[in-house]
Amino acid sequence: MVRLLFFLPLALLACSPPPPETARSLPSAGPPAIAVESEAPAQGAGRFPETFEAGSKGAYATADETLGSGSWHFEDALIGSSEQDHKRGQHAARLRNQGRLRMNFSTAPGVARIRISAAAYGDDAASTWELWGSVDGGRTFRRIGQPVRTQGPRLVATAFEGDAAGSLRLEIRKTSGSGRLNIDDVTLETATGAPAGSSAGPAAGSTSAPAGTSLPPAATRQATAVVTSRDDNMALGNPSGATASPANANNYLLSKPQFTMSYNAGRGIPNWVSWHLNRAWRGSAPRQDDFRPDPALPRGVYAVSPRGYGSSGFDKGHNCPSADRTTDLDDNSATFLMTNMIPQAPNNNQRTWSSLEEYGRALVERGQEVYVIMGSYGKGGTGAKGFATTLDGGRVTVPARVWKVLVVLPEGSDDLRRIPAQARILAVDTPNDNAVSPDWSRYRVSVDAIENATGLDLLSKLPVAVQARLEAAVDKGPTR
Repeated sequence: MVRLLFFLPLALLACSPPPPETARSLPSAGPPAIAVESEAPAQGAGRFPETFEAGSKGAYATADETLGSGSWHFEDALIGSSEQDHKRGQHAARLRNQGRLRMNFSTAPGVARIRISAAAYGDDAASTWELWGSVDGGRTFRRIGQPVRTQGPRLVATAFEGDAAGSLRLEIRKTSGSGRLNIDDVTLETATGAPAGSSAGPAAGSTSAPAGTSLPPAATRQATAVVTSRDDNMALGNPSGATASPANANNYLLSKPQFTMSYNAGRGIPNWVSWHLNRAWRGSAPRQDDFRPDPALPRGVYAVSPRGYGSSGFDKGHNCPSADRTTDLDDNSATFLMTNMIPQAPNNNQRTWSSLEEYGRALVERGQEVYVIMGSYGKGGTGAKGFATTLDGGRVTVPARVWKVLVVLPEGSDDLRRIPAQARILAVDTPNDNAVSPDWSRYRVSVDAIENATGLDLLSKLPVAVQARLEAAVDKGPTR
């Protein structure tokens, strides 16, 4: 059996609803296994990347369309060329409802990496889509990695990493969301990074596009950087077994595109917040500073507001930092929900913790990716106005300690498999005190020590033997 291992991002929120369209609605997507009458020959001579420039299908009705790479099957999908279609060049595929794009051919063997660019059509709301693959000529398909959530007008390239010794057939499935979805630039690469399954292109130095396409000359086509994938914000596990049940208000699971947390309604702060950080989360969106109550809390749970921290001598201290989420305004804004805050001593927040956060981002700039879990415990801290145990009339607990665990890896795929051999585990536990040292490295501890203090199981997705080895050590690595 051919084994496929792939790596995917999560992505994101919603915008305004799409305007109505006049096209025939199709039935919802069928079962994941698709039977075929006979195997089509492998297409070693198809042109990749598939840019959809050669297509002209202008209706959503189910049909096959011959593109530069070969014949593709479209369901509730078309070739978009309007100003609202976000694309590189003149065309992009557009899917609505539960639309699908499927190759009617298989690639030559050796596809090790797939990149697909996606954006929301126009100002439409977010969509979720999945990549499925078949190694038996389309007789059966299975999902490659996890669903991808896409929002906003900027095309983001998602990299799917793996190994495929045989030929491969792909299907892109829009699985949820009221918005329409643009897909562009499907690229296949070998293990060396060379294009896979592509024919010889124009002669060296040529600026003309291949026949049958409307691409602008290579010299004028906009260059785009490949963005690494956004991964599961809770890939390391659910440390407290949190659930999204209103009856579990002191261990309430809040899953957002930007981070995941266990919220403690009795303390008015999170038990823990978990997120992933790599280059895909880094952009130029400005800090929003729109602190506000979280509308996602269940009915009956007190929603802390920024006023609850007013004149307290404590900062509204982020768990998931604003600067870790700068791809777009929505990502940054989400970090200012009050469920993401704790009352934090100003020097702890602005010096010690800020320095640790900047160190994590510096690692990312040097080609690392980081899984982060942060939380607090105990009761009573010392801020700019002295010691306090609660704020907001007793509804917000001031924690005694603030902790963070960083799992640092080189950028790559199949992270849980790589952690035992490649990861650096950095755990920090600081007093929530204005007299704290600005040098966070002085507060390095073992993960075991944080688990013993909090009762959490922080790396529960790893094998037990791996947890025992990694969690016992105290990091002694570089801090700059």
